[in-house]
Amino acid sequence: MEALYTAAATATHGRDGRTVTSDGKLDLPLGFPVEMGGNGEGTNPEQLFAAGYAACFGSALGAVGRQAKVDVSDAAVTAEVGIGKQGEGFALAVTLRVELPEGVDKETGRKLVEQAHQVCPYSNATRGNIPVDLVIE
Repeated sequence: MEALYTAAATATHGRDGRTVTSDGKLDLPLGFPVEMGGNGEGTNPEQLFAAGYAACFGSALGAVGRQAKVDVSDAAVTAEVGIGKQGEGFALAVTLRVELPEGVDKETGRKLVEQAHQVCPYSNATRGNIPVDLVIE
């Protein structure tokens, strides 16, 4: 693959540190969520992954919608990223909740969501690695 764009971010001190992108547009304190024993004051990698996946999937949905001549520009995608123990380590699981705009019938919407899941770079990166559930709302 020839990269069209490369993002770079540096994190220091792991989950209790800070992450900054090379252009400085993202500069966030990190912290463990309360559910994992932290104070919940900073963002966490799961939130960042959820935000990126939701945005990327929304763009993929828009692209397949345009190809099919179906307007899904008002669709909303919510990514829920769970983390839990698995064996000696930890694992992730994702649920993508897609709220389709009025006027898009369920069958058409389901097909578009499935097509978006085939072309979205996040979906391609996670396929076979972590479970990803697609929910159309």
